[in-house]
Amino acid sequence: MNTMKRLIRISLALALLAGATPLATFAAPPPPPPPSDADVDAGPPLPDWEHLSAQQRELLIAPMRQRWNDSPQQRRRMFEHAQRWQSMTPEQRERARKGARRYEDMSPEQREEARVLFERMRALPPEQRKALRDRWEAMTPQQRDAWIKANASPETRTAPGSR
Repeated sequence: MNTMKRLIRISLALALLAGATPLATFAAPPPPPPPSDADVDAGPPLPDWEHLSAQQRELLIAPMRQRWNDSPQQRRRMFEHAQRWQSMTPEQRERARKGARRYEDMSPEQREEARVLFERMRALPPEQRKALRDRWEAMTPQQRDAWIKANASPETRTAPGSR
């Protein structure tokens, strides 16, 4: 795996961790950010939620209802995710969106590495996170591979030879 890809995936994991701060569980949603050129669509403007028809609201809600009903074991995680999202600032939400897009573009191996690094760093206090980041940046690709294998939880550990 080339060095640039490795740096990108590690940067993603570190950026996600650097922004991980305890958030209030119930907070009023922040005001929406001003629309950027990418957010403006070419069609006629759509009304606020309160002015959508019942059919329009149903069209928007149906996918979430389906996910909720199809995955009872994931409901708590989905609910907690929604609570965290509501408490985020617009800047935090944008960083989360960018991180999700970067994650989607990663290979399965890059995703595995990012997951292992994130899991480990999430459990550390800030000063130990910084120390691990500094150590990580000084590691060779082989040392990083060995670290990932040594620190992967059973859920994220891959079969031998699959990396």
